[in-house]
Amino acid sequence: MRRSPMTTPFWLSFFLILMFWTSSNAFVRPRSTFLQLESSSGSSNYLADEELWFHQSLDHFSPYDHRKFNQRYYELLDFFRPSGGPIFLKICGESACNGISNDYLTVLAKKFGAAVVSLEHRYYGKSSPFKSHSTENLKYLSSKQALFDLAAFRQYYQDSLNLKLNKTKGENPWFVFGVSYPGALSAWFRLKFPHLTCGSLASSAVVQAVYNYTEFDQQVGESAGPECKAALQETNRLVEQRLAANGKAVRGLFGATQLDIDGDFMYFLADAAVIAFQYGNPDKLCGPLVQTKNNGEDLVESYAKYVKEYYLGSFGVDVETYNQKHLKNTAVTEGSSDRLWWFQVCTEVAYFQVAPANDSIRSSKVDTKYHLDLCKNVFGEGIYPEVDATNLYYGGKKIAGSKIVFTNGSQDPWRHASKQTSSPDMPSYIVSCHNCGHGTDLRGCPQVPLNPEGDAQNCSNPDAVHKVRQQIVEHIDLWLSECQDTGRSYM
Repeated sequence: MRRSPMTTPFWLSFFLILMFWTSSNAFVRPRSTFLQLESSSGSSNYLADEELWFHQSLDHFSPYDHRKFNQRYYELLDFFRPSGGPIFLKICGESACNGISNDYLTVLAKKFGAAVVSLEHRYYGKSSPFKSHSTENLKYLSSKQALFDLAAFRQYYQDSLNLKLNKTKGENPWFVFGVSYPGALSAWFRLKFPHLTCGSLASSAVVQAVYNYTEFDQQVGESAGPECKAALQETNRLVEQRLAANGKAVRGLFGATQLDIDGDFMYFLADAAVIAFQYGNPDKLCGPLVQTKNNGEDLVESYAKYVKEYYLGSFGVDVETYNQKHLKNTAVTEGSSDRLWWFQVCTEVAYFQVAPANDSIRSSKVDTKYHLDLCKNVFGEGIYPEVDATNLYYGGKKIAGSKIVFTNGSQDPWRHASKQTSSPDMPSYIVSCHNCGHGTDLRGCPQVPLNPEGDAQNCSNPDAVHKVRQQIVEHIDLWLSECQDTGRSYM
């Protein structure tokens, strides 16, 4: 477990012996959803990676089922102020959670004297309740169960802390953080358990479940600009022509011969473009592609070069992520995240990235039927997303919570599933710049490779990032002080 060079008091060393954010931020391998960037960045970006364990209830909603499973978590106490310092709960998301990463949240922890703890999402990584991820065994995988996991863990950790510090009453103020799907969980946690947290940061939080998410591609086109958008559309048209004429050859050109289903292959190519805008590297894609088009050269060859060098190379995506044969694998392995997230997509939130009726960038083969067929093929009959029920339960963009900060990057296609308008007790901020994408407020720009401490200097408008970060600091400061004024962890 790597720690900062700060001197650790004896009591804290003892606490560490007795008593975690990791990749709560999105690099979900399943499609361009929310790639859990830290999962591919190596241990050098983790400030804490010692595995700790919590005995968690399998089903929080059954009075009869008392089964438990071991859930992994981490803690970072380097900056913790024993006399009433806050606890920052960093929510892990849809991939293995391998430690608490070194991003802007640790800068905030240092500023506020906070401990940082992070709980791995049920089923992902080493926190699987079962030895098989069969469809039947996945029935306890949901955002609702995950929120109760966080609540139960929060109570356990606070009780443990009180015991170690010989506190007989009172609680530390808690604040919750998350990016992307964990950002949504952060907002929903404050909504459902307001007595357990002083407030939440919901960064790039996809709180609105969307059945046919056409706004996704529309934002990609807007972020690309007219020239790049036209080049992408022409590239897509040319690929479709070659796919019809000689599918094996064009798949081989992109290093994706294993993708037998045309929809899988075209989804893979669409995601490769999306990632450039989502994670703050638009020029990696648009510069070469526009130049190729202007020179009258082969756009498909140029795009294949980008896909292999950047998406598969620098970004590290595995083509198998897009292979439905791979998604049907029920073994509990490091590659399980793909199947697990698709189960959540196919049962709760959808976010089906489909081609808009007009002016689309992605192939029309990636339509609603493609997604529904995938859900059926991978998980069996009767599996489809209950989008209306999800939005009814949480409120979608009309979430009726309080003390939640929403932040989004201007180029991020996921921002249209987030809350982008401010309300009196739920401020919302857009970080606007040429390469401001998913989770820019915590991660900076660009995000491949991941920048330690969420460096914002490589954003095309660093001031825009700094201004939003200052707003976040002010809200955290105010809401934590209100908790402390009342002697409780909520208002």
